[in-house]
Amino acid sequence: MDVPLELSAYTRVLKLASTPSWEEFSQIAMIAGAGILLIGLLGFIIFVVMNAIPGV
Repeated sequence: MDVPLELSAYTRVLKLASTPSWEEFSQIAMIAGAGILLIGLLGFIIFVVMNAIPGV
């Protein structure tokens, strides 16, 4: 395990990384929020169906 070599690789990646613009950040946040809402809605629908059919 060569620690200096690994640290230089991490440094190179951090130098290439850039902060996203506000438009890019807001688009990613909206897509992630929509995914969270979709998963929550799916879980709620499964919950309602499981309570509506007591034998399941």
